This record gives sequence, C-alpha cells and structure tokens, in this order.
Amino acid sequence: MTNFWHNIQTPSFSLAPMEDVTDTSFREIVLQTSQEAKLNILFSEFTSVDGMCHPIGQDKVKHRLRINKSEKALLKQKNVKIIAQIWGKDPEKYYKTAQYIARETDFDGIDINMGCPVKNVVKNGCCSALIAQPDLAKEIILATKEATNLPLSVKTRIGFKEVVTESWISHLLGTPIDALAIHGRIQKQLSNGMADWNEIAKAVQLRNQLAPHIKIIGNGDVDSYEEGLQKVKQYGVDGVMVGRGIFKNPWFFYPDKGDVSMDEKLALLKEHTRVFDESWGKTKNFAILRRFFKIYTSGFIGASALRNLLMNTHNAKEVYETLERFAVSNELKTVNCE
Repeated sequence: MTNFWHNIQTPSFSLAPMEDVTDTSFREIVLQTSQEAKLNILFSEFTSVDGMCHPIGQDKVKHRLRINKSEKALLKQKNVKIIAQIWGKDPEKYYKTAQYIARETDFDGIDINMGCPVKNVVKNGCCSALIAQPDLAKEIILATKEATNLPLSVKTRIGFKEVVTESWISHLLGTPIDALAIHGRIQKQLSNGMADWNEIAKAVQLRNQLAPHIKIIGNGDVDSYEEGLQKVKQYGVDGVMVGRGIFKNPWFFYPDKGDVSMDEKLALLKEHTRVFDESWGKTKNFAILRRFFKIYTSGFIGASALRNLLMNTHNAKEVYETLERFAVSNELKTVNCE
C-alpha cells in the first residue's frame, strides 16, 4: 500500500475532524464547493474505540465511519484523501478498531485524537489528557500501527495544563507516525485566546532535527485560504488544518470564488439539507443540521429573519417550504420596487 503522506501536495490543506460537523453529508458539501487541488484531506467525526469494541455500542457509533457513495465519487474525482479519527485510552481497543477500519471501510488513513480539550473526555484520561500520559500515548500509537498498514497520524496540542512543546512533540516524533497535526493551544485554553504558531514553528524545527520524514500540519485560527498560505510561509509547516474557519465560509477551499450571492448560499443550504436528509433520514437528530444554517444565512437583506424561521424547522420539507416562501417574498418586493 502506498503511503499518501509521502507524496501529499505541499502545502496541503485539510478540514479538521469536528464532532457533529464532519459527517459524510457535510464533507460532501465541502467537496462540492472546493476548487481543484485546494482541498487535500478530510477527516471523520471522532469515533470512540470503546464504542467500536462494544457489541451494542458499535451500532451506535459506526455511523461516524460512514462514507456515502456520492461522497466517495467526489473524493476520487477531486483526489482528496479521507482519514478516520479515533479516540480512547485502551491500546487493545485501538488495535481492534484500526483492524475494523482497514477491513470494513474505505478510509485512506487513521488519525489518533490526542487533542480534543472537552472536559468530559479529558476527565477519563482520553484525547488531550494523553499529553500528560506520554507512555500510554506511545503504547496506543504502537498498537494502532501494528494493527494495519494504513498511514497513521496524530492530532494534538502544545500542552495539557502548560506548554510542553519540546518534550511532548519530541516524544511523538520518536514514534512510527507519518504526520502530526498540532493545534497551537494547550488543553486548558479550549478555544480561547490565540493559537500560538510560534510553538508550532518550534515543533517544525524539532521535526527537522529528529524525524524529517514526518509531516507537520498547523492548526488554529486560520480564517481564510490566503491566511493559511501565509502560515505555511511564515512558520514552515507542511500544511494547514482548518476548523472553525469553515463556518465563516463554506467556500473556504475555493479561494478564487470571489463574492458569493444570496442565491448561491441558499442553493447550497438546500443541497446540504437534501444530502443530510438522504443520508440520515430520521436516524439523526435534525437539530444537528440546524447548527449549519447560520453559515448560509448571512450577508444579505433578510438573512437574520430567514435564519430565525429556519431555526424553527424540524425536517427537510419544512426547510424547503421556508426557502420557497422567502424566494416568493423577495420576488414580490422586486416587482413592487419596479
């Protein structure tokens, strides 16, 4: 198996794994709006190894590893890689989950979550809490690597309760990973304050000395494609991972797009609703889709009022009807103005 990390485009751009965000339906929308060669890697939602190794729990979490046929076609068409991100603290369960992913899914790689700062996972010793447990972190990496030939990466932070870039990143660089995505905050900060890209640059310097073959991906406060390119130039990373920036612009990975019209935004909202509905039907809470509506309803007259109406919808049919009424209302206003 060819390791895609060895010949990935530099700089690479990826969409970060995000809970209740980067499911197959939203990834498909991001693929649709991406410009050729401007998006290189997508990640799944967080998938629990505990859940995947439980006879009942697996049925409740394996939907996170779903890749729709339509998404798969776009991945191939646009030459975008897709990585499954997994989390937990039991090396044996990582081993079994990695084997499942390699055997039963179409993912191109596996990523280990050592960066999520949310308290209810950290208190159980998972995700960014592994920064304070370097021996266990290494054991997890070795178990996952042993389970499969899929490329392996880690997403992490520059520290847990304090910045420990040098010791922590050096430790990870001594393991058999292919790439390391680094968020420039410590766990205690959550998403507050500014990401410290100087610490990410320090990680790049360590990589150059200790493990030149490992890719370093920077993450934190990248609000535009152009800003991402600047981060690459200034801090020496091999790529940039975008998180919350996608909520400000769903055409993030189409830097030549220019201004987006109201009609384009609402057409994409309708398309996202369709893909979500066809993907999940009633198996997923519709409230998850509503969190995306703000992305599409800003920057035009009546956007706020439309958003308020959409936030009170409960299914795809109601979304379509609300958009149709808004369109008719706009047409009437145009006629009256003439």
